[in-house]
Amino acid sequence: MNDQFRNPSKALYHAERLDRLAEVAVRVGLGLKPGQEVVMTAPLEALALVRRITEHAYKAGASLVTTFFSDEESTLMRFRHGRDEGFDSASSWLYEGMAAAYRNGAARLAIVGEDPSLLAQQDPEKVSRANRARSKAYMPALNLIAGFDTNWTIVAAATPAWAKAVFPNDPEEVAVAKLWDAIFAASRADVADPIAAWGTHNANLQARTRMLNEKNYAALHFRGPGTDLRVGLADGHEWNGGSTKAKNGIVCNANIPTEEVFTTPHKVRVDGYVASTKPLSYQGTLIQDIQVRFENGRIVESKARTGEAVLTKVLDTDEGARRLGEVALVPNSSPISQSGLLFLNTLFDENASSHIALGQAYSKCIKDGGTMSEEELASRGANKSLIHIDWMIGSGEVDVDGITASGQAEPLIRRGEWVTS
Repeated sequence: MNDQFRNPSKALYHAERLDRLAEVAVRVGLGLKPGQEVVMTAPLEALALVRRITEHAYKAGASLVTTFFSDEESTLMRFRHGRDEGFDSASSWLYEGMAAAYRNGAARLAIVGEDPSLLAQQDPEKVSRANRARSKAYMPALNLIAGFDTNWTIVAAATPAWAKAVFPNDPEEVAVAKLWDAIFAASRADVADPIAAWGTHNANLQARTRMLNEKNYAALHFRGPGTDLRVGLADGHEWNGGSTKAKNGIVCNANIPTEEVFTTPHKVRVDGYVASTKPLSYQGTLIQDIQVRFENGRIVESKARTGEAVLTKVLDTDEGARRLGEVALVPNSSPISQSGLLFLNTLFDENASSHIALGQAYSKCIKDGGTMSEEELASRGANKSLIHIDWMIGSGEVDVDGITASGQAEPLIRRGEWVTS
């Protein structure tokens, strides 16, 4: 048994922080309003956090909390024993039901904690087919989430497999305790008043977005080892960071934790080359040392030291998978970066570093994008795809300039840190 649970004082401390994380998830993450339903997804190992979140949701006035659990052992059984044709199928009925719930006003909460290498030994072709089928089936719900039709958030729970991946040299119980400590710290659940701490943090992020929106840069220019990339920004783009108001009027924090400010690139105005600065853990495969080259917004060359076959299949998902849907700026001094940990989970690792995302754009990052049709969004440069995959390109060696409409370069980030007020 974990030492923190043998020791009553440590067990009490863990339970207190777990309860604070649940409160942050409901009050800061979802901004839940009385009368709302909550649709929650979670791994089986996150049951303790699920129960705490459920309690706080009902205390906040939730009308109903419905949780769908996932089980990694069952997932492996599918790949080991499932019929080949089954990998082109997904539970469309489930995702259609979720989409209906969101259209009817339900809030969406996801708890993550997956084993980063769960599918590493499985047939990459089957993994790709299963992911594509799921993405297609999930699209009706994803469109509502990406468009912020409802309030939503993602939080994390420490699970044994994930903890052992992050801390491979520690016994499982020690690794789990360490990962919980890191989650609590990054999520601001280890302070006396996490709600107030999130208020201050959101205000700081929003001040940064106001500055960038006032500048209204036409492009960003990233330079560093293996990187010389110009990212043109969508016409009428809008920077976001921290809390945001969904179309239902509820203010939520989509990611707990978050350290980024982000916006929408123009899908045909990205040129140059870029190298990843952290590994990407994607669907059980660790993709390391990614290098790609863009021409007219599209990746025309790609390679990776590990996971290259999976990367190629991701890029071939659809036409939009080779284009960008997001660009985000994060200082190297962010708490997650300074922790020195590689979380092997995008929710955390993207908040340690400036990053780009392949695939679907957020309509929220286009002025009045929430009222636009897909054709109107596309005319502004917003990308469309079945995927949205973030990977990290920032570090203490990367500089970023903002490029004005007249072509003038203004320093934004030097050696990983903001230089503008």
